[in-house]
Amino acid sequence: MQKIIKQPSLNWGKRLCLFVLLALVAVLAPAVPSFTTPARVSPVLTRFATEQPDAMIGVIVLKSTEDKSAEEQVTQLGGTVTQDLRIINAFAAQIKAKDAPQIAQANGVKWVSFDAPIVQTACTPPCIDTSALKSIYTQTINANKLWNENGSLQGQGIAVAVVDSGIRANHPDLLNADGTSRVVASVKVNNNATTTDDYYGHGTFVAGIIGGNGKASNGAYIGVAPKVNLVNVKISDDQGKATTSDLIKGLDWIYHHRTEYNIRVVSLSVTSSQNESYRTSPLDAAVETLWFNRVVVVVASGNLGKKELYPPANDPFVITVGASADNGTIDPSDDYVTSYSGYGKTIDKLDKPDLVAPGNNIISLLSNNKSALATARPDHLVTGFPGSNQYFRLSGTSMSAPMVAGATALVLQSNPNLTPDQVKYRLVNTATSLKQAKTVGAGQLDVYNVVRNTSTKSLKTGIAINNLLKTSNQNLKWTSLNWDSLNWDSLNWDSLNWDSLNWDSIYWGN
Repeated sequence: MQKIIKQPSLNWGKRLCLFVLLALVAVLAPAVPSFTTPARVSPVLTRFATEQPDAMIGVIVLKSTEDKSAEEQVTQLGGTVTQDLRIINAFAAQIKAKDAPQIAQANGVKWVSFDAPIVQTACTPPCIDTSALKSIYTQTINANKLWNENGSLQGQGIAVAVVDSGIRANHPDLLNADGTSRVVASVKVNNNATTTDDYYGHGTFVAGIIGGNGKASNGAYIGVAPKVNLVNVKISDDQGKATTSDLIKGLDWIYHHRTEYNIRVVSLSVTSSQNESYRTSPLDAAVETLWFNRVVVVVASGNLGKKELYPPANDPFVITVGASADNGTIDPSDDYVTSYSGYGKTIDKLDKPDLVAPGNNIISLLSNNKSALATARPDHLVTGFPGSNQYFRLSGTSMSAPMVAGATALVLQSNPNLTPDQVKYRLVNTATSLKQAKTVGAGQLDVYNVVRNTSTKSLKTGIAINNLLKTSNQNLKWTSLNWDSLNWDSLNWDSLNWDSLNWDSIYWGN
């Protein structure tokens, strides 16, 4: 195995570094790369080659053929190939900045881009008031009403892929009655990760919202689909750092294993930091391909409030979820959209989010007491009852997205033949109306109504798909696209723009 040179990246907790990186990318990177640009290397890399020629940097090299000349040239120049990215016929590598233009001229190379790090968009203290210690979100969204009416609808047989920082697979709330884990598969795609376990703490928390069974709390804190299977796709290293190529590798793994594990839903809490059209974003192209292969993709809208939403939250096909606050009551009539919840028009003038779900003061699973989140915020540990060392409290839109992912698992268990567009139609047409119409999309998630709905209509047909998915000059639209017609290995990725991604995990502010 080749020696892996550690990718320079950002610690999610270092906000100053984040701002510096985003400022650098904003200055150096074009909003949308041209499909006809003669140069085959990102302007960011051109600047690096001039200003820091001997610096070791990460790149993603997209190829138009199976020719290995580019990989061979990387090795000859003293670089290291670190990832094989089959889903886009590309590879990731560590090279000297000055070598990027030369590699771009190798046979079969279509585009060379910067392999930017994924970073967290957590806000700094003071945190949201944590005086309301009882988690009531499952009652607010009527999940408990569904369980009480039909105990067999708890997500059995459906798998949700959690693309995150890992999952503690042996958490009591993720075990079957016989002691086996409902985390049916775990994979680490980050070269610097030593384990699929969750040392950061976010992925386990998300998994609990989707499918925790409440065992450690005697039923006090239960996820939306408490018997669903989970697939752990760890894209970060053990310290919570990741790059764009890690994310793409994770999506690639899901695509190639979706049938094996019956992965019907993907929960994503990551967004790009660059605003661009969904038609030219490679991240949007990736999630659309999963969508068109019958995998529902649920994405957090982000924690930036009223602002244009970035990929993949800007995509018209996927389900984009904002955050609401339950106001400490079960009754949704007093619920409201949080100040941080991302909403607004995309660069393509599309309204987002599609709906909202509770995101404030959510209690879910703690990976361990020494996780990065628990160490950083011990005041968010849930204490005072047996098993309380197993739970934590967080807020953010990435608490909301997994609720919708869990609800989707229940819908697909009830009717496994539904397409992603049909699931989305049900979600938005059964949502509970809230007062802030412009910020909530269709309204707030209602698990009972979405599962009991019998509609087979599809939402938003006739929309053009991402340009990178087109195999010809045709202006393909969803109404003319056949299911299963798109394949990761045969996509026409004519353009790449890999800029920084924001890990939309936690809102610490008030």
